[in-house]
Amino acid sequence: MTKAAYVHIPFCHHICHYCDFNKVFMKNQPVEQYLDTLDREMGMADVKKGLQSIFVGGGTPTSLNEAQLFELVESIKRRLPLSPDAEYTFEANPGDLTPEKLRILKEGGVNRLSIGVQSFNDAHLKRIGRTHTKEDVLRTVRDAERAGFDNLSIDLIYGLPEQTVDDAVDTVKQALALGLPHYSAYSLIIEPKTVFYNLMAKGRLPLPKEESEADMYEAVMREMELQGLHQYEISNFAQPGFESLHNITYWNNDEYYGFGAGAHGYVNGERYANFGPLKKYMEPLERGEWPRMSSQQVTKQEQMEEEMFLGLRKTDGVSISTFEKQYGENPIHLFQKAIGEMTGRGLLQIKGDSICLTHRGKFLGNEVFQSFLIEA
Repeated sequence: MTKAAYVHIPFCHHICHYCDFNKVFMKNQPVEQYLDTLDREMGMADVKKGLQSIFVGGGTPTSLNEAQLFELVESIKRRLPLSPDAEYTFEANPGDLTPEKLRILKEGGVNRLSIGVQSFNDAHLKRIGRTHTKEDVLRTVRDAERAGFDNLSIDLIYGLPEQTVDDAVDTVKQALALGLPHYSAYSLIIEPKTVFYNLMAKGRLPLPKEESEADMYEAVMREMELQGLHQYEISNFAQPGFESLHNITYWNNDEYYGFGAGAHGYVNGERYANFGPLKKYMEPLERGEWPRMSSQQVTKQEQMEEEMFLGLRKTDGVSISTFEKQYGENPIHLFQKAIGEMTGRGLLQIKGDSICLTHRGKFLGNEVFQSFLIEA
């Protein structure tokens, strides 16, 4: 049964230099028309049972003005019923959240905010194309807490241009000083069609060396642990009970709805992707049709590969007994070659009922994950 939904709001007031998500500049965009067609798509799904998690991402959902934000929240409330203990997250930009927007979110049932901070160094923020400052972050967190939000998460990025290990440690310490229950810390990935990709192609992007980036990740893990935050996934750290239910849906390879332009979903064994351009997304919905760009039924072999690929991101790894119950196969036998090679290299380990990354494996996770996608 599908218990989660992702809702995509593609509008931004400003495009960051590293971002390759489906997004458009807010100015002169058909925002109201988009919200109407998004409402229609959510209605077509006819969700009857209460969902356990909703995540509204972007783009920047909080770039909507107060009237638009209210319309979105009301639309979600009408179309996507939540179970009583559900997690309902909105992504937010520091500086975007006025007290009125916070009130709209709180009264609309939102109980978790994920704030895109990235760094506490104003020079680095400017360099990566962010328009907020450290002071904006502190004010946003204070305002959110004052509005009654106690489940707050912030995103950080390390491996930024000209960033040193000391810079990264300083940002993490300033983030931890806020005493929040959840943090995400990602290494910078240079994606095609971004400002940073073009600069790198011209040799004008001074990135830290690989060893420095590894030292940054080591420092992030150390500082989080010192503050009593449990690393439950490669890039995610939480106080007990504050792990992101929505992200765990992805890593458990569970099904979820995806609504909005460019959104991806996984329902009834089918993975699908919506059209990204607004016009292409909205036109089918105005005819009462799904806005699908692509869809495919996932084979059992693909499901088993994805179970490993996604599940190994979790610190607890993949449960052998759960895998056997789900697929009638023992993953150790099924993926003998990959597991043998990766345990031999000291990147994977078998601990009781679990196949999981070693500490060293966390640094080379992508190599480990890829090894499970080529076995047939």
